[in-house]
Amino acid sequence: MHSDSPDVAGGGPDPAVSIRGLVKRYGNKTAVDGLDLHVRAGTVTAVLGPNGAGKTTTMETCEGYRRPDEGTVRVLGLDPVADAARLRPRIGVMLQSGGVYSGARAGEMLRHMAKLHANPLDVDALIERLGLESCGRTTYRRLSGGQQQRLALALAVVGRPELVFLDEPTAGLDPQARHATWQLIRELRADGVTVVLSTHFMDEAESLSDDVVIVDAGRVVAQGDPETLCRGGAENTLRFTGRPGLDLGSLLKALPDGSQAAELTPGSYRIAGTVDPQLLATVTSWCAQHGVMPDGISVERHSLEDVFLELTGKELRR
Repeated sequence: MHSDSPDVAGGGPDPAVSIRGLVKRYGNKTAVDGLDLHVRAGTVTAVLGPNGAGKTTTMETCEGYRRPDEGTVRVLGLDPVADAARLRPRIGVMLQSGGVYSGARAGEMLRHMAKLHANPLDVDALIERLGLESCGRTTYRRLSGGQQQRLALALAVVGRPELVFLDEPTAGLDPQARHATWQLIRELRADGVTVVLSTHFMDEAESLSDDVVIVDAGRVVAQGDPETLCRGGAENTLRFTGRPGLDLGSLLKALPDGSQAAELTPGSYRIAGTVDPQLLATVTSWCAQHGVMPDGISVERHSLEDVFLELTGKELRR
């Protein structure tokens, strides 16, 4: 991929994407509510948020599919609506669903897309890279969900974009295809391409991203590199799993003052506070007294999922 990939794109100081005060309404519902966002050129930025947070609307506005009600959006220095003809040859877009003629064959679509660009990637190499060799003559409607995802990714990158928007790029993929997609994204970044991806997979965002943006209720609630976002309180977190619905009030009474206990997802518990041998002994003693077998007990740093849940107050939903 490196030898047949674009040169560094947009490597100057200007952001690849700049959004100021974006507002987008659908009738009486405000999907995006004064959102500010800046994406550094040549980086991978993950946009996270629960369903309905405004992620897809924001990305579709950047792609020129929706017009802002208020605010300004600039992509590679251009207005995605007013300058659409100049911008579209420079970006790649992978939609979450749709956007592909269902009766066209996979190979035909990819080769047609390549011909629309002056210097496309090698189509055969891309087909092999994404494991699409067996479905080149298959119509889009007959592809599996994973094949449709991989084809959509190929269509987004075949034109050597300076910037690519990926909406849920690994949804429905098996582990092998998922990691192949991750590697392709890393190589795009290494070649100077700016990548903006929306994902529900916290490990994906944490592994791939230079910057993470967490969106809720149409606004950015946190932004930074994964290490910085996960750093707070990381050394003072104990985790274990057990049966769902433990009496955390009773557990807190046994713990030192200032401790916190939460059930993040059913049966998954996090204790925050001064984590030392005494606290560990208190937790295991309490579990023994209440007939609980704690599994996977560990002291570890905050994960990106912890940060997400703390900021949005919602479980991850797909």
